[in-house]
Amino acid sequence: MKVKARIAWGVAGIAVAAAVAWALQPRPVIVETARVVRGAYEQTVSDDGRTRARERYTISAPLSGRVERIRLRAGDAVRRGDEVAVLMPAAPALHDARTERELRARLGAAQAQQQRAAAEAKRVTALRDQARIDLDRQAKLLADGFISPAAREQALLQLQTQERALEASQFALDASSHELEQARVALGIFGGSEPGTAWVVRSPVSGSVLRILQESEGVVPVGAPLVEIADPRGLEAVVDILSQEAVAIRPGMAARLELGRDLAPLAARVRLVEPAAFTKVSALGVEEQRVNVVLDFAEPLDRVQTIGDGFRVDAYIVTQRIDDALKVPVGALFREGSGWAVFAVDGSRAVRRPVNVSLRNGVEAVVTSGLSAGDTVIVYPSEKLDNGSRIEARTAR
Repeated sequence: MKVKARIAWGVAGIAVAAAVAWALQPRPVIVETARVVRGAYEQTVSDDGRTRARERYTISAPLSGRVERIRLRAGDAVRRGDEVAVLMPAAPALHDARTERELRARLGAAQAQQQRAAAEAKRVTALRDQARIDLDRQAKLLADGFISPAAREQALLQLQTQERALEASQFALDASSHELEQARVALGIFGGSEPGTAWVVRSPVSGSVLRILQESEGVVPVGAPLVEIADPRGLEAVVDILSQEAVAIRPGMAARLELGRDLAPLAARVRLVEPAAFTKVSALGVEEQRVNVVLDFAEPLDRVQTIGDGFRVDAYIVTQRIDDALKVPVGALFREGSGWAVFAVDGSRAVRRPVNVSLRNGVEAVVTSGLSAGDTVIVYPSEKLDNGSRIEARTAR
């Protein structure tokens, strides 16, 4: 009996010692983990911007006088030549030498503008034709295997850009021709019409009314803006980017434009990085140098029913893309000296590994050494972790 009692007491002592040892040992650190994967990586420059009508036209009063109440409303469709406003010329303002000189000067300016628009249309037409020839040449070289598909895509983008520029130049030519016609008629009316003769202001282009700038009846001077007209679906996006980030942006780069919740992003391409920057005060009161970047939509806007001029967009411009990159979440990286390191998962232990990072954005980083595809790393490591620490892992969402 004494032997059995001693054995029982020994077993109990060992159990108590084991329980005490287990209670005193460090508890495993609960961590979130993620896998190291291979896939496409994009380096982007992002900021918010707005849409704007690519070609807009502000119809102004060709004479001073009393304009009748404009019956058009924002969103109304108008065709070229449709009546926009009715102006009753004011006799005292029309019968003096100063008004005649102003009207003659306006006629001369309209003639010069029309000639300039015609010359610009010819120049852009020649560029468009050359871009079309270049695209045909690139297509043949691609078929023979002398160039990459990217070179042909650049040629196609150049042709599309020149076609857009040609549309804009034709729009400007039509508008300048209408301005010239209005200036000639206004000068002809001077001194030749009886007071009270109505002068009908007509639309020089087809489109939709964006804004009514002079809605109520009233006296307006020469050149007073009355109505703003544009094609509401001929849109582009303008994004002001920090000048330090804009230096990495080039025309032709792909971009995504997010318009709102539950809407898939629209594809776009950079058309222009404006050559001059401007100063803008941020929400924190800091002066920043920013540059306007103009984006063209690369797909039809038919699936977005309510987009128009002046809508807010979130733009993501892709400055660099790697199709097969080894990626790790940026939340797994931490500084170790002048380099980067991660905690990799080895069984139930955390192992510190130095890594080389070539690129990173707000979500992912490209790793060139230190990890392999399929490795598991700890995301957002806490100060409790050290090399060799026991961990209890759960997958990060």
